[in-house]
Amino acid sequence: MDEIEYPALYLKRGEDARLRAGHLWVFANEVDVARSPLASFEAGEPCAILDSRDKPLGVGYVNPHSLISARLVSRGLEHALDAPLLTHRLNVALALRERLHAEPYYRWLYGESDFVPGLVLDRFDDVVVAQAATAGIERLKPAVEAAVREVLNPRAMIWKNDAGIRALEQLPAYADIAFGDVPAPLVVREGGLEFALDPIGGQKTGWFFDQRANRDALAPFVQGARVLDLFSYLGAWGLRAAAMGAKGVACVDASAPAVAMIEDNARRNGLADRVHAERADAFEYLKAARERRGHFDVVILDPPAFVKRKKDFREGALAYRRLNELAMQVLARDGILITCSCSYHMPREALLQGIQQGARHLDRGAQVLASLQQAPDHPVHPAIPETAYLKGFACRVLPA
Repeated sequence: MDEIEYPALYLKRGEDARLRAGHLWVFANEVDVARSPLASFEAGEPCAILDSRDKPLGVGYVNPHSLISARLVSRGLEHALDAPLLTHRLNVALALRERLHAEPYYRWLYGESDFVPGLVLDRFDDVVVAQAATAGIERLKPAVEAAVREVLNPRAMIWKNDAGIRALEQLPAYADIAFGDVPAPLVVREGGLEFALDPIGGQKTGWFFDQRANRDALAPFVQGARVLDLFSYLGAWGLRAAAMGAKGVACVDASAPAVAMIEDNARRNGLADRVHAERADAFEYLKAARERRGHFDVVILDPPAFVKRKKDFREGALAYRRLNELAMQVLARDGILITCSCSYHMPREALLQGIQQGARHLDRGAQVLASLQQAPDHPVHPAIPETAYLKGFACRVLPA
């Protein structure tokens, strides 16, 4: 097979080890800029990545404006960055999701873990919501759309390109419809329930598929329980708990539109009699509940990332500990705390340490019943620790 001819990006001596071990990223300080000046590349331009001895590592794309200056997409020089390559990757990714799920609602493609760095695809039956996190994928949008049509031919496709990470690639934030007609509302099915969502104005792609497996495991903890679901968004945790037999659920979110959609989703699923939605800041809600001596049998914490950058660790870790300690103060004597972090820079061990410190400060004891992680439609790449971001614990909290 003929080799693809792309401009060459040369690595410095010894800087190829991580890529040969399986990682897909090239950092700016690893590039031999004397041989391949980064300024000579356009943002998102395809390239051939070579080591210092001119041995090819593969084909990728470049962004001279980003700390991660290149990402490897295909090993060897046989495949172009085009729709046929993306069609193959999408088919391989789809085969896994169809094995995992009986219904067509899932993360179809998860970036680096599915060997298409910078691209996320979520499937809502016959609608696909895509996110391009890099200049390379932004440049490949027509090829991505062609591959999605070839593999799935959905009713519609949406680009939800408003994630903060795009700023690191000097890309604008926007959301628009790639093709087709988007139903209003868009609906996702999970655990026998239906949730209406907003793929344009909602968070991320409109739904958090990464927590589905953890929500699936709620039943033993919530049957007959009083449940508090904080940072509830569209009520996924709370409504699932109600459907699994919780006798009462309070869903709390700081967004008024989210609270309205929780109420709508509760009615949609016949759960309005057991689900109450309230607009409030989670920290303030917990303080008020503590002051009125309110108690819950189960408290669920699924907050946004408190540690978005490594330098935020100290402040973010303190926020996680404070949140968990406040939650324990409104737990019944033999209560269940389900607590999560989606911050890659918050290590699992540090989250657990904060839980333990909070428990001891309250003179209580914690037992870890289960460790939580992202669902299998968000597979972890063994060579790329950055793909493992979601962690959590189901804990029993007792008097000391």
